[in-house]
Amino acid sequence: MNMRNIAFSPPDIGTSEIEEVCKALRSGWITTGPRTKRLEEELRLFSGADGMVCLNSATAAEELTLRLLGIREGDEVLVPAYTYTATASAALHTGATVKLIDSRPGSWEMDYEQMAAAVTERTKAVVPVDLGGMVCDYEKIYQVLEEKKALFQPSNELQEALGRVAVVADCAHALGARRYGKVAGAIADFSCFSFHAVKNLTTAEGGAACWKHISGIEDEELYQKFQLMSLHGQSKDALAKMKAGAWEYDIVAPYYKCNMTDIMAALGQKQLERYPGMQKRRREIIEMYDEMCGRLGIFHLKHYEGDRISSGHLYLTRIPWADSRMRGDMITELARRGIACNVHYKPLPMMTAYKNLGFDIQDFPNAYDYFVNEITLPLHTKLTDEDVGYVMEQFEDVVWNTIQVL
Repeated sequence: MNMRNIAFSPPDIGTSEIEEVCKALRSGWITTGPRTKRLEEELRLFSGADGMVCLNSATAAEELTLRLLGIREGDEVLVPAYTYTATASAALHTGATVKLIDSRPGSWEMDYEQMAAAVTERTKAVVPVDLGGMVCDYEKIYQVLEEKKALFQPSNELQEALGRVAVVADCAHALGARRYGKVAGAIADFSCFSFHAVKNLTTAEGGAACWKHISGIEDEELYQKFQLMSLHGQSKDALAKMKAGAWEYDIVAPYYKCNMTDIMAALGQKQLERYPGMQKRRREIIEMYDEMCGRLGIFHLKHYEGDRISSGHLYLTRIPWADSRMRGDMITELARRGIACNVHYKPLPMMTAYKNLGFDIQDFPNAYDYFVNEITLPLHTKLTDEDVGYVMEQFEDVVWNTIQVL
């Protein structure tokens, strides 16, 4: 066996990104400035959103959005149990109570009937997760929230303008994904993207919050509120303060510090230029994996089906006859053969922090069933066809070897 070393998700950084970051460094402007502003507008146009603000993470984007919505102690936020902690922790930071929702049977999506049953007069937001770049059924989510409007009790101007529970999408995986002919960022009331190093488009760390226009609320007003919250409540950002004689500023509230820098934005701008080509390559790899899983009879996310066009962020498989121990042994054996795999995700009720909040995985059987035999294969644009072929060959061999010992 001619063993290869297949990383799980390294960043795809090219010469153009390196050169642009060097330009930013030489410009003398390395914090939030003109490059960040340009990236915001480019991402807004790309996603079809009405407003966009770049920040230092998707977690910050979600937390600031929830704070902008006035969510606080005594309020409830509905979150899928099958997600990464950031989805829930951002809500917990506001003091709100998180209510975890189980998955639908055999699915990564939350159970929308359980979501509906969880809505009370205290519910202020639901945070769907577009796992792996697959857009949720937002039509169903909006339908549920419209049906529950009579329960809704707004507590600030923005909630009043919405007139129902807010939809704050965790689109960390979903930049460029589509459903119903709409792009992620133009579907939910608010959407939160991640540009972490492992994401399809990276700024090393980083993220963005965006929104659809809300009747009675000015988009520029929302943008300015995000700016204030991300820069200590300072009434002028550094770019505005640099204008001649414009040193003076006010602090309107003791807010937070989570802005994006121009160094990060320089990287993001060139990544966005390359993004269509990177998306095309992800689709090519996914289609090769799909053919393999079809032959093996293994479940996998169907990234391109019907009204869904995925961003192709993660390739989740589920081994139907495997238990948790077998799944772990398979991942270990693949690692021995030079292939780094992962699991997306260990449900939140299995984590110590959420156990301490009173959650029990026994109350989330569908999330557990989806997790227990899941293996995520490497999927990134630095994979060659030969790399993909090696992953497929070794994965298939490990699958058959495991079946033989059953």
